[in-house]
Amino acid sequence: MALNVTDLVAARAAEEPGRAALLHDGQMWTYRDLLTRADAIAERLGDMLRGERAARVALFCPNGPDYVTLALGILRAGACLVPVASELAVPERTTQIALTAPRLMLTAGAHPWLPAEGVNEEVAGIHFSWCALAETPNFPEDRFVALNPAFVRFSSGTTGSSKGIVLSHETLLARVRSANRRLQLTPQDRVLWTLPMAHHFAVSIMLYLIEGATTVLHDSHLAEEVLTTSRATGATVFYGSPFHLALLAAESSGRDWPSLRLAVGTAAAVSATTAEAFQKRYGISPAQGFGIIEAGLPLLNTDAAATKPTSVGRPDDIAVRLRDERGADVPQGEIGELWLRGPGIFDAYLAPWCERAQATDDGWFATGDLACQDADGHVFLRGRRKSVINFGGMKFFPEEVEAVLNTHPAVQESRVTGEAHERWGMVSVADIVPRDATQPPTGVALGKHCREQLASYKVPMKFHVVAELPRTASGKLKR
Repeated sequence: MALNVTDLVAARAAEEPGRAALLHDGQMWTYRDLLTRADAIAERLGDMLRGERAARVALFCPNGPDYVTLALGILRAGACLVPVASELAVPERTTQIALTAPRLMLTAGAHPWLPAEGVNEEVAGIHFSWCALAETPNFPEDRFVALNPAFVRFSSGTTGSSKGIVLSHETLLARVRSANRRLQLTPQDRVLWTLPMAHHFAVSIMLYLIEGATTVLHDSHLAEEVLTTSRATGATVFYGSPFHLALLAAESSGRDWPSLRLAVGTAAAVSATTAEAFQKRYGISPAQGFGIIEAGLPLLNTDAAATKPTSVGRPDDIAVRLRDERGADVPQGEIGELWLRGPGIFDAYLAPWCERAQATDDGWFATGDLACQDADGHVFLRGRRKSVINFGGMKFFPEEVEAVLNTHPAVQESRVTGEAHERWGMVSVADIVPRDATQPPTGVALGKHCREQLASYKVPMKFHVVAELPRTASGKLKR
């Protein structure tokens, strides 16, 4: 019988039904509550899907207990979860749906969205809407089903270069087990959660549930409110972005966080300044992690966070190589591309279809990140091989922003690049060649044009009008 990772959550519910699974806004959901509701959702989905194995079900829902319940219900039904992030613009959501070809889509929350007319229902106290879809997949359905897929998530961007990453139930469990070697979460832990579930549910939330921990859901990003919730709930672990760590480090009330044992920074690089300020404020140095959708959380700096705050850790069950452009290993201390091999490497790219064996080199996966390694084996990230822009952990390709800019009637062509930003790590800026140099488009008009078709974090913060764009000898745009 094929593995279903939610069976491990069900086992937790059977062993300790009264243990808190979720805390949110003063309410508690026990493991028994969570599984009872998820199973009711799964039963309803089973009626809709009529036994179809590994059918893809898209989910558009804000963070909260309903997201966790609906996601678990989809997996409990034997379906494959396709999260659709709420920050995406409608054209981006539509593109994801076309690429993944889901059979159903569910939506819930204050701002529901479906690509077709939906049906409103209430199951186990959850109000949601759903619609059936009939997209034709552009990948081999039989090979997809054979993987025992649990999850499809898109990497950087949503069009063109974005491939869609498939994780099987087996790979998902391997990731959870591997990541917890470093996190060391137990049923005694309460994890304060601030990141979007559409990006992190498959490993993070599933890890907490499988290990029997309690997830504390918090809606606000204001540091004083996060700290208030952490103290009220006895949160022992904080999992967030460098942005959240910086806000907490600057919190001015002077209140301590006595239950905190581990603070994890992921999604983007934690600066030494932020790490030092957080340690000074709370007495704990944040552990910087290296998370990547193709490999989970393969590296986490838990053993030298105080002495090497900018390291992402050193390998244990994950093997690391740093290679130059010819594929040769670089000497210690020199920069090379980071390659990984070990448990949890993704199963396939969806579009175009490419399974793990073809996407790796004898099991080694090229991350595209540049890094170096010190004498102790600690890995330090140094940038990206490609031009992907990382806005506070939300990654996207400049090409997709350029594609939108180039549809503006006053734009002849554009080039988008990343610019360092103190708070967000990196923001996009655009060089614009106008069709009429005497009447160039305004930044306000270009920003409005982008916001209509792109998530807000992808919209350039600056627009520069230029006479021409730099190109290589072969005519390619220089970045």
